[in-house]
This record gives sequence, structure tokens and C-alpha cells, in this order.
Amino acid sequence: MHVPSAEIEKQLRRRWFFQDCGVGLAGMAATALLQGQSSYAADSSNPLAPKQPHFPGKAKRVIYMFQAGAPSHLELFDNKPELTKNDGKLPPKELLQGYRAAFIDPNSALLGPKFKYAKHGQCGMELSEVLPHTAAIADEICLIRSMQTDAVNHAPAQILMNTGSQQFGRPSFGAWSLYGLGSECEDLPGFVVLTSAKGTSGGASNYGSGFLPTLYGGTPLRSGGDAVLYLSNPKGIDAETQRSSLDAINRLNTLAMNDYGDPEIAARIHSYEMAYRLQTSAPDLMDLTKESKETLDRYGVKDPNESSFARNCLLARRLAERGVRFVQLFHEAWDQHGGLTAGVKANAMDTDKPSAALVADLKERGLLDDTLVIWGGEFGRTPMVQGGNDGRDHHNRCFSMWFAGGGFKKGYVHGQTDDFGFNVVNDPVHVHDLNATLLHLLGFDHLKLTHRFQGRDYRLTDVHGNVIKSLLA
Repeated sequence: MHVPSAEIEKQLRRRWFFQDCGVGLAGMAATALLQGQSSYAADSSNPLAPKQPHFPGKAKRVIYMFQAGAPSHLELFDNKPELTKNDGKLPPKELLQGYRAAFIDPNSALLGPKFKYAKHGQCGMELSEVLPHTAAIADEICLIRSMQTDAVNHAPAQILMNTGSQQFGRPSFGAWSLYGLGSECEDLPGFVVLTSAKGTSGGASNYGSGFLPTLYGGTPLRSGGDAVLYLSNPKGIDAETQRSSLDAINRLNTLAMNDYGDPEIAARIHSYEMAYRLQTSAPDLMDLTKESKETLDRYGVKDPNESSFARNCLLARRLAERGVRFVQLFHEAWDQHGGLTAGVKANAMDTDKPSAALVADLKERGLLDDTLVIWGGEFGRTPMVQGGNDGRDHHNRCFSMWFAGGGFKKGYVHGQTDDFGFNVVNDPVHVHDLNATLLHLLGFDHLKLTHRFQGRDYRLTDVHGNVIKSLLA
């Protein structure tokens, strides 16, 4: 994926070839699209054609359940009996050396976890009582309790988690995955975004293409009306008229591609054709009335037409079945500066059952082994109280995430925090290390999956990151 320094010369040679030679490869590619022929298997000019990674990866696709707002690891995944014993007391002075809080006074009193914990599965994984469905798949998941990040506010931390940088303009993990692997689906985008609760603080940068071609960015599917804006034809435009208009546009684009050989023109033709095919594929995808009542109940979908995290989890499975490379679910509801007890309980009610159902469903359908399933947010929460006696502030020194399938160890807990859930004491995993490991499971050396931009080779992990081999099955 490295773009060599001779790329400009190569582009010039390619433009000469397209313009002056009679072979007409560009026209052939466009003609194949216009005739409705599949270009994925044989047409290397298609920027989304399937590609081979650096080495055989364990995973072929990703489903990323991003819990924006930062779930409290102390209420969900990281039991701290000492924190319970010291509830209401001031934290030890040595604990706070060199610490800068996001919003609260660091000397605020400690707050014990609000829920009880128990061990689950043959692995004995300790999980909160508000996660009974996740507890049922404990032997399938890999739980990291030692995640670390650099940012302490939502937007920078979300963008760092998803793009490897706190600054806007970098490609997202989903875009890098599509850039490296291409797509196996002709009728749907290779990277699909589904949102429940409210929009993310980091916005579209969390799933954007950055300086990669826009074709690699995530395509949001709406929960109501047309899945994609303007998907339906306006009044007075029938299918025949639309096809005729699209053919005319594509012929003009093909003439321009023959003249200039610009790969962005080929991408434009592909985008028009994808939009045309979406008119048929998107309604079929979004129609959950074809799912059995048993399946809807399993995910916790109360109304197939109502937006919810449960509905999005079921859509994620349907997308995976259809060959979509990367599906990202955003659920921003976890920012409990106050009302922690009720907030965490309500969020767990919304997300626990469908998250576990997705893993179990993928396993039953033979898709889990080669699907990376990711669950987690941008950082954790402080062991100190905020908002009276029932809230926690942002905390970047440690937090928890879980993973299933795709080559991760099963029934495994990685890393350890101190007695107060404040610092990592064993096996830290930085965001850059996580991204390096995820790319490894997709078959990429994170040092080599690069794109040259403004004279520099960029990568998802920037100049950081190590593969955490102890997480691998």
C-alpha cells in the first residue's frame, strides 16, 4: 500500500497509455459498468475491487460497536472492592501525583462501583450484574482492562480512537480497512455507518476518508425514510428515464477518462452506479419484517421500523452476510457526569442484549471466526465522584473494551488496573497498539499500510503502535 516516489512518473505514463493507445482499457471498464457487468472480480481499475493483504489475515470484515460518551469501566468490567471500601474517602495523595483532571477537582472523594460483580463462563470472567447477556458469551470474548489514550475530551478522544490522531483530516480505521482490502459487495457500500442515540461528538471525522479518496469513507444509512438521502426518484422520473440519464452522464465521464486517465473519474462512475444499485439493495437490507419474531426478540428489536441500537446490531449482521467489509455502530449515550446509576443501567439495557445477540448470531451462521467484533468507547471514568454523589468525570489513564472473533483469544482478560481503577499496572494497551493489532488481524503490517500525502507516508498508527501478540488466538 506504500506509494513510491516514482508515482508521478507512473501516473504520466498511465495517462499517455489511456489517451494515445487504442486498447481503451478505461472505456472497457466504463462499458462493463454501463452494461451492468460485475467489475469486482476482474477489473483492477475499480478502486474498490477486492485486494490481497500483506499476509493471510484471520479477519475479513469488522463490526465496530462504538459506545461514544465513554462507558464507566468501574460499573461494567473492572471490579474494585477496595474502591467500595473507600467510598466517600479522599484518594491517596500518591495516587494523584502528576494528574490533571478534565473537569473535576482531583481531590474529590472516591466513589465505589454502583453494581455488583460475579464470575461467568468457564473462563471465570468477572462482569457487572447489568451485563447478563454479555456474561452469557464470556467464553467468546477477549476483555482488555488496560486500555489507555491521550485525550481527555470526547471529540479529540473519539477521533484519536478512530483515526489515530486527535486532529481532523486523517482517514478512519474503516477507511484504511476498505483502502487495504477493497469490497466484496457490489450492491452496498464497503463501509457502512449506523447511528443510534445521538450523533457523535467527533462527527463525520470518526468515519471519514481523510486524505484518502472519498470512496473509502463510511456511508451513513438513515434509520427513517430513505436509507440514503435522495435515494428515491423524484416525481415524474421513472426507472427508464433515470437509467437513460445515468448512461448519458457515464458516457461523458468515460470520454473524460479516455482523455485524462484520471482514476478519480473511474471512482465517479463507480459512485453513480453504486447509487443506482442502492435503490434496490438498500430497501431490501433495511426491511426487517422478513426476520422472524424469534430473531427480533433475540436482539431486543421492539419495532422493526424504529431506530435503536438493537435494530442496528441486527442490520450489522445482515450487512456482514451481504459482504460489507466494515460496519460501524455509533451509540453516544454514556457521558454520565451525573445520574451515573440510572444512566449506566439504562444504557446497559439498550446495548447488552443486542451486542451479545450479534456475537451469538454470527457464531451460529459461521461468520464469527472471520469477523472482528469490537465493543468500547473513547476513554473511561474517574474513580472520584462528580455531580454530587452519583457521577464520574472523563478518565484517559485506563478503560475497558471487549472483542470477539477475528483471531482474538476467547475467554481471556488482558491487563490489570490498580485497586482504585485509576492507573494501569500490568500490560497496557494504547490506542495505537490496539489499531496495530486490529490491522494485523486483517492481514496488514501496520508499518506498511501507508498512503503518501503532502510528501509524507501516513498510516493509521502514525509513528507509534505495536502488535499485542498476547491478545491473539
